[in-house]
Amino acid sequence: MYEPDLPRLARTIGDPTRMGMLALLMEGRALTAKELAYGCGVQPGTATEHLKRLQCDGLIESTAQGRHKYYRLATPEVAHAVEALMVVAKPAAVTSPPRRPTGAMGTARFCYDHLAGELGTRVADALFERELLVAHGEAVEVTARGETWFADFGIEVASFRKRRRRFAFHCLDWSERRDHLGGALGAALAERMLELGWISRHKHSRVVTINELGHQALARKFGIVITPPGRDQADVIAS
Repeated sequence: MYEPDLPRLARTIGDPTRMGMLALLMEGRALTAKELAYGCGVQPGTATEHLKRLQCDGLIESTAQGRHKYYRLATPEVAHAVEALMVVAKPAAVTSPPRRPTGAMGTARFCYDHLAGELGTRVADALFERELLVAHGEAVEVTARGETWFADFGIEVASFRKRRRRFAFHCLDWSERRDHLGGALGAALAERMLELGWISRHKHSRVVTINELGHQALARKFGIVITPPGRDQADVIAS
């Protein structure tokens, strides 16, 4: 009989350098040992030992390409765990810029299988403001008006209530520090946007790209305009 070795996991992620490496990899890009070393302020030789420990405990994986070896988070569950730790961690004063994701990672990404970042929080805000969703503590329920809206959008709400998974709940977004929509309903909403071609998911990454069709549809369906990294809001509206 086996049980999760939580003490070992706590020792692994309890090291500031190893936790820093996991935080850097949360941006969704595969990084070399040298990049992770410089990002955490340690020597490359020291970084190698930390990476071995992280890989031994199944938190990261590596891929060799040419003369370089690239590291990334091993599974979506690891990313979800790190994201949860970022939510509950108390804020601390920093002398360098904070690790709040910028660019594509901050604009739109997946939190496990539902939308996060600016896209996820603003879509959730729109659904609550239009009274399509209502909060009951941490839990979220669909209103009568919402039932009709989701059906028109191609999501049969009743089918997701029958699943063993939690139906819908507030999921605190660690970058925006506001809630996005989690649970089976949040996952269904993200999947529907993928099916409609509004968004696409990057390979080996949690980053989400909103295409031109998606920007137009988000403005029309949710009344929101999200500025892509490197573009002005006026350009998005004009497109």
